[in-house]
Amino acid sequence: MATLAPFKEAVDAVEEAGGEAFKLCYQCGLCTGICPWNTVRSFLVRRMMHEAQLGLIDFEGEDVWLCATCRACVERCPREVPIIDIMRALRRTVVGLGVGPIPDSLRLTMKNISALGNPLGEEREKRADWAQGLDVKSFTKDTELLYFPCCIPAYDPRGKKIARAMAGILKAAGVDFGILGAEENCCGESVRKSGDETLFEGLAQSNISIFDEKGVKKIVTSSPHCYNTFKNEYPELGANFEVIHYTQYLAELIRDGRLKFTKEINKRVTYHDPCYLGRHNGIYDEPREILESIPGLELVEMPNSRENSLCCGGGGGRIWMETKKGERFSDIRIEQAIGLGAEFLVTACPYCIINFEDSVLTADKSEIIQAKDISELVEQAI
Repeated sequence: MATLAPFKEAVDAVEEAGGEAFKLCYQCGLCTGICPWNTVRSFLVRRMMHEAQLGLIDFEGEDVWLCATCRACVERCPREVPIIDIMRALRRTVVGLGVGPIPDSLRLTMKNISALGNPLGEEREKRADWAQGLDVKSFTKDTELLYFPCCIPAYDPRGKKIARAMAGILKAAGVDFGILGAEENCCGESVRKSGDETLFEGLAQSNISIFDEKGVKKIVTSSPHCYNTFKNEYPELGANFEVIHYTQYLAELIRDGRLKFTKEINKRVTYHDPCYLGRHNGIYDEPREILESIPGLELVEMPNSRENSLCCGGGGGRIWMETKKGERFSDIRIEQAIGLGAEFLVTACPYCIINFEDSVLTADKSEIIQAKDISELVEQAI
């Protein structure tokens, strides 16, 4: 075993954050058995839990940073142990007390978010550049809906296609929406899951303040991570607004007849359930409802679908960390999709799209399969 935590206060901090969870765990090992890491390498969640119970915590190894917070372990745990909270507590202890190393790429990401409000290190003033030429208005008190694209759709060249597709769809459906652009910050989801609670609270309070000032009552997000953070974590800091993931909103528009399709997409597709949309928030039906309503589209189910979906590997801040070749869950997902004869691997999360795109390119499979966001197919069909 690597060097154990050198400071008693580090162990105390983890125990305090973990609360009753340490007492609940009775070492059945189901968490280790279901963890997606065990499809590519050994990662003993049960062992980490036992070490935490004993106060013998290895803060210097990489295991602290492996958890993608996919929630598969929590779903299977017969004692409902909040394992993700314990992993987050371990990281918070590393960040707060400096008792172990932080991955260099993650350290740079946190620096970018702190200084510029986004993880990619882009200028704050360019946050709305994705909307150039689309006649998207700035949000005001009279605007019905705030569209919050997430940092990747705002800045990443591939991600911008998602934000632009959403803007086109909302305009086609006659939705009164606007954006805040440079006035908004990263939601802070990766920050919190990576252990920097102070930075998270600063980002959240800043966003809550601007939402209140602008009179925001309803937000549609492209990212399940933003959705989960706004819906389940911001309220503890005083947030008071409705948040809806775009798949929920588009499914509603289709049901109401406000969004209609005029073109066929004659493709065989398969859908990947993002962890933060599915296991974290129980949204499984609306994405499929949208896909099944698109003319010409043939939807086939993935192995490991719905509650048993295999994580893409991007949660818990891991989208900003290096994952070795041969250890990428997204590679497995691409091969599963190809095995189904799918031409598109479709999802509803910017993190998943980035990971799938990378896997397609590194495997040289772009002639066989493409990664698509649901919003891109919807825009293509209207």
